[in-house]
Amino acid sequence: MSDVVKSPALDCERVELAGGRAVLWRGDCLRLLPRLDLAADAMITDPPYSSGGLFRGDRQQSCVSKYVQGGYEHVVHNTEFCGDTRDSRGWSLWVVLWMSAALDKLRDGGYVMSFTDWRQLPALCDSIQAAGAVWRGVVVWDKTSSSRAPHKGYFRHQSEYVVWGSKGRLAAATHGGPWDGVIRERVNHREKFHLAGKPVATMQRLVECVEPGGVVLDPFMGSGSTGVAALQSGRRFVGVEIEQRHFDTACRRIEALGL
Repeated sequence: MSDVVKSPALDCERVELAGGRAVLWRGDCLRLLPRLDLAADAMITDPPYSSGGLFRGDRQQSCVSKYVQGGYEHVVHNTEFCGDTRDSRGWSLWVVLWMSAALDKLRDGGYVMSFTDWRQLPALCDSIQAAGAVWRGVVVWDKTSSSRAPHKGYFRHQSEYVVWGSKGRLAAATHGGPWDGVIRERVNHREKFHLAGKPVATMQRLVECVEPGGVVLDPFMGSGSTGVAALQSGRRFVGVEIEQRHFDTACRRIEALGL
């Protein structure tokens, strides 16, 4: 792996990979984003949902307790991640903080996208606007009928959502589009590197809005699936991740691309 540059003052690390086309930061995005010299074309991210229940007590359980069922608790990628225990109001305010910081690092007209689930969808639709972005819609990620349900009285929890918008006016694309508003891609647990990781194929569909050669920013990089999708499709990538073990996984995955 490329040399790790450490900054004790910011409690962060920086690694440059893929011949300079990927820059990965280990640290808190709220501290790092204001200090980055960047004008990205899109922010595409998957932050902690602070979901997994209707009440504060539910949300303060461990991530594995909330999101893992059916004997998969001990699978290697099902490890804890931080930032997932806020109540609904606290979560909304926190989203406004980091999304505002990320917007400052986008060019005018850049895309803003964030994943969420059904519980936090209304709050995220409000927060994207409070942060200063123009809210433009919701993309549905259909995880297919392989998705689970708590019991037979339920409709399957088959969908998650990408709330999306732009930094100001959104110009017509010259390299494709319009893009599908529903992405149908099942979760293959054998391909996951993170408890809440999204399939690379799903992320590839989202990065299509960025012109080839453009820069994708992910303030909650996790195990690096956004970066893998961006780099494989000819884009560049800047990612931030606070957890050391997930940061290390992202570095290994991107280095393994051999770009």
